[in-house]
Amino acid sequence: MDKRIRDLVERTPLVDTHEHLLEEATRLAGRPDARRLPCNDWAYLFYNYVGPDLHSAGMPPAATARFFSPDTPPEEKYALVRTAWEKTRHTGFGQALRHTMRGLYGVEELDERSAPCLAQRFRDRVRPGFYREILQEKSNIETCQVNSTERIFMESAQPDLLNQDLSFAALSWPSLEEVEHDCGRRARELDGWLEIIDWYFATYGPRAVAVKNQNAYNRRLDYEDVPRDRAEPLFLRHARGEKLEPAEEKALQDYLFRYCVSKATEYGLPVKLHTGYYAGNDSMPLARVRQNASDLCPILERYGDTKFVLMHIGYPYQDEYIALAKHYRNVWADMCWAWIISPLASVRFLKELLVTAPHNKVLTFGGDYYSVETVYGHACVARHGIAQAVEELVSEGWVSKRDVPELVESIMRGNAHEVFPRRSG
Repeated sequence: MDKRIRDLVERTPLVDTHEHLLEEATRLAGRPDARRLPCNDWAYLFYNYVGPDLHSAGMPPAATARFFSPDTPPEEKYALVRTAWEKTRHTGFGQALRHTMRGLYGVEELDERSAPCLAQRFRDRVRPGFYREILQEKSNIETCQVNSTERIFMESAQPDLLNQDLSFAALSWPSLEEVEHDCGRRARELDGWLEIIDWYFATYGPRAVAVKNQNAYNRRLDYEDVPRDRAEPLFLRHARGEKLEPAEEKALQDYLFRYCVSKATEYGLPVKLHTGYYAGNDSMPLARVRQNASDLCPILERYGDTKFVLMHIGYPYQDEYIALAKHYRNVWADMCWAWIISPLASVRFLKELLVTAPHNKVLTFGGDYYSVETVYGHACVARHGIAQAVEELVSEGWVSKRDVPELVESIMRGNAHEVFPRRSG
């Protein structure tokens, strides 16, 4: 690889456009949480996303449960993970973890001798200020955009570092109990629910950098234009606890999704949408995943003044997202998570996009983690891939060397500055 390009990519700060980071105070408290913080020892480094690869490699569920249990002594965990780890260490998920172990803990390879060192060094690093140390000092990340799973909008203690998305998945689903737990308000009719949505945007919209929706895990993205008079009685029944038919449930969600997109447009907030690959294991309807790009076209056309950030390159159907970024002026392809799903597919994607669509239409990094430590490793993988893609374009004659500095600056941070509002607190 051209050393000048590699050095340029290494010293250029990244804007991280997607994380699920817990608040630093949550990590320091260390209280177990089955979903977000199952254990607070070195095994947590495997939770996102090596855990699913361990499962795919054949790690028995009972061993997985013991590995992530807070009740299993940390010194016993290597024996549980050893066989499956050997089979997954070369995947994108595994390589990001290996970078983290080397760069943050000085552990070149995980084995019986190094596991106790990793366990101790993991504990030692979890201290006040470790988020800023890892993200800015070690990873050369300017800011992170966080889609919190702790709150619909997290009022972070570090808003200059951890910019926040306003999550509207629960608002458009609609999840009455989750919203009531979050804000203490409950609606029994559609007007009341729309008032709650308005309240979220009025309260948090001026501080948010984007809105985020991940309902592609549960349904197609074919959000139709449903009239209010159809949605209103459906919401009344839903609020009473009645079971809606699938077509009725979809119609209500379609109406509320479009309402939230309209509010995002009103507040000048980009709309981030999950597309493509599913986290977890043993449940991914690929036919539906493949429809994501085409399903979105009517929405992209209807809301032409809204910025849409399509996440994860739609893997494994990434070509469609290059086409969308090229064709629609209001679409950006976000490579968050993609580098560790498939590093080589991501190199190809970035190369093809840069000679197909305007280069301001791509965002090149987001770790997509709960754990701050593994963001470091993902950033290492991403920088390697970015440098490889740019170097290959230069060596193949598609990009001039003199254009490289501007190109690298744009795709690593400049494009994000143009797409998202700047927030300092």
